Amino acid sequence: MSDGLEQAQEGIERAHHASEHGSSGHGSSGPDNSAESKSTDNTPRNVAILIATLAACLALSEMGEKAAQNAYLTHHISVSDTYGFLQAKNARRATYASTADVIESMPGLDAEGRKRADRLRSEAARMADEPKTNDGAKQLIERAQAMEHDRDHSFHVYHQFELSTGALQIAIVLASVSIVTRIRALTYGAALLGLGAAAFAGLVAGGVV
Repeated sequence: MSDGLEQAQEGIERAHHASEHGSSGHGSSGPDNSAESKSTDNTPRNVAILIATLAACLALSEMGEKAAQNAYLTHHISVSDTYGFLQAKNARRATYASTADVIESMPGLDAEGRKRADRLRSEAARMADEPKTNDGAKQLIERAQAMEHDRDHSFHVYHQFELSTGALQIAIVLASVSIVTRIRALTYGAALLGLGAAAFAGLVAGGVV
């Protein structure tokens, strides 16, 4: 369980205790104070509902954050593997080209040697560009660049969800503190902050931001 969800659980427990305390106080109050006590008793319950709603939004935001983090790591590993394959491909291509140069530079080069050098150069050219199998150096570079774009996008989404998660955690803390301090402004602030953070998370999930 994340820290934010633990704070939400603690806040709901505080609201429950405050509601029970308010109910007991309501039983000992006079008839003139019954309406005021009933209004006061409803406040912890409303705050508990607010905290539970914020906790649900926080859980969804953390799910999106975790999914974006996993996507980032997956793309990052794919990029590293592709560049490693490209490096090996370039090394083999350079070896074939160098071997062809050595053969062609040998004195008394015969037709068989010329054919061997041509095959090596053809193999080096195939490793540079192989559209049939999409496995040449040119294709690997394009593939790696596309993966880099996906990786950077996943990291951006992860960072945006991280901001939303942090804001929701702050909103839960404010709502929990409002139960103890009985400051309505903190409750309203927590509701507004939580609503904004949840809306922002929805925009991130929808690919708007």
